[in-house]
Amino acid sequence: MWKLYAVLSAVFAAATAILAKIGIKGINGNVATAIRTIVILFIAWGIVLASGEIRELKSITKNNLIFLALSGIATGLSWIFYFKALETGNVSKVAPIDKLSVAIALGLAFLILKEPIDAKTLIGAGLVVAGSIIIIL
Repeated sequence: MWKLYAVLSAVFAAATAILAKIGIKGINGNVATAIRTIVILFIAWGIVLASGEIRELKSITKNNLIFLALSGIATGLSWIFYFKALETGNVSKVAPIDKLSVAIALGLAFLILKEPIDAKTLIGAGLVVAGSIIIIL
């Protein structure tokens, strides 16, 4: 199932770039990020409430809270910088550069999480980096 979820994530991420570029026209990127965040807040909590997963709040540890908060800060900063880039840049340039996160995440997963990395993954990450460099130039 994880592969389907990953493909759906990619499809919606692509849609996000196009919809954000259209939606940001004439407004500040920070305002756009704030609006987007409110929508996501309602969707995420709506899913939690509708699925009955609200009960899981009792099992959250201090460690969960710390790292989820840090992840939230990283997400917020990512979105702010992404929208700032979209304010003046073309989606066709911004989105591929943003996807350097794929190679960075692979490297961090190897270094911090000690996840195994194989030649196929290294080659794929290298191609992502090479593609981003070509687009930047």
